[in-house]
Amino acid sequence: MDQFVIEGGVPLRGEVTVSGAKNAALPLLAASILADGPCHFEGVPDLRDIRTMMRILGELGVEAERLEDGTIRTEVTDPDRVRAPYELVKTMRASICVLGPLLGRRRRAEVSFPGGCVIGPRPVDLHLGGMRALGARVEVADGYIAADGSGLTGGGDVYLGGPFGPTVTGTANVLSAAVLSPGTTVIQSAACEPEVVDLARFLVAMGAKIEGIGSPTLHVRGVERLTGCRYRVISDRIEAGTLLCAAAMTEGDVTVRGVDPGTMTAPLAVLARMGVSVERPDEDALRVRPGGRPKPLDIVTLPYPGFPTDLQAQFMTLLSVAAGNSFVTEKIYPERFIHISELQRMGAHIRKEGPTAIVQGVDHLSGCPVMASDLRASAALVVAGLAARGTTTVERVYHIDRGYERIEEKLGALGARIRRENPAREPAGALSP
Repeated sequence: MDQFVIEGGVPLRGEVTVSGAKNAALPLLAASILADGPCHFEGVPDLRDIRTMMRILGELGVEAERLEDGTIRTEVTDPDRVRAPYELVKTMRASICVLGPLLGRRRRAEVSFPGGCVIGPRPVDLHLGGMRALGARVEVADGYIAADGSGLTGGGDVYLGGPFGPTVTGTANVLSAAVLSPGTTVIQSAACEPEVVDLARFLVAMGAKIEGIGSPTLHVRGVERLTGCRYRVISDRIEAGTLLCAAAMTEGDVTVRGVDPGTMTAPLAVLARMGVSVERPDEDALRVRPGGRPKPLDIVTLPYPGFPTDLQAQFMTLLSVAAGNSFVTEKIYPERFIHISELQRMGAHIRKEGPTAIVQGVDHLSGCPVMASDLRASAALVVAGLAARGTTTVERVYHIDRGYERIEEKLGALGARIRRENPAREPAGALSP
């Protein structure tokens, strides 16, 4: 099993370009089930989760291949296959995104309950309620969601608000099912995340009729068919935020390119309050300059445009070396604090009380062996290792491979001394530089 070995204490310097957004690409690929004709996706990162989604599409009769220029091409070859098997779906929660497209295009779906990172329960009740509101019959049996859309009526209102805010993947599913349903469907309390906006724009590019994109209320007028198209996925705002944290954590000077600052208002505001100097040298670039220890503050994760839960662990790591006490409250996934114990091993002073972590800043972190528990926690541990004194070994980095494309290469190009190795075989390269 691969691991990262990091010699910390080296300020990051240089320029780095973020990849396309995994969280946008996955529902886009799933939505290609809806298309009559081939779809071409540009800017899709080469990640474990992307490859899993391509395999799932293969099981569902959609040919998916990555071409020599990096573009992913999809085309439906067998429209009768509707079962997404447990063996694949269990590895990735975003697999649930095939439910809506299957129901909308083929009027039937059998999708295993999804898996993914262990960050607390994430029920799919809102997804199922949305399908039922569209007129589908939905049953749950033997670990599978079975949906029958033969009587799909569409139209009416679908409410997607939940106890922790609107459901992102639920919005993607209902939107994908509604575009080929009769009548006009009004989705209330829709998620407004940039990744949902990207999906809506892709559907429009295929011929869907959607109004209110980017707002909590979406009006979807059903059409008879959607055609294939060429589409470029948006850049990854979470990867960008992680790289900004890494630069600030090491007191580096890094320019992150290929970003959309308009989708990062909350993280940038938090960095500014922490005293981190972030400039905008170009329309699609952000630059972090050295600024000393960050200031303490309170962070609360909220649905977009609030502070994203997917950056909570990385920013907590940055606050662990702040000059004072901070509070981090998780309101999306209250149990998403598994990384705390590993940061404590590195010398961080963090105490959890319910959905809030109390972070008492320390002068520095110390390198040691740590174990990744989920995608974003693994990124946080890498960020911590970059600044820690001594050597940090991050085990089980298959988690980070699910969401960050060649992260060790990007960090190495910025001067980080990081290498990937597998104890069961020869080390894969020396520390760089």
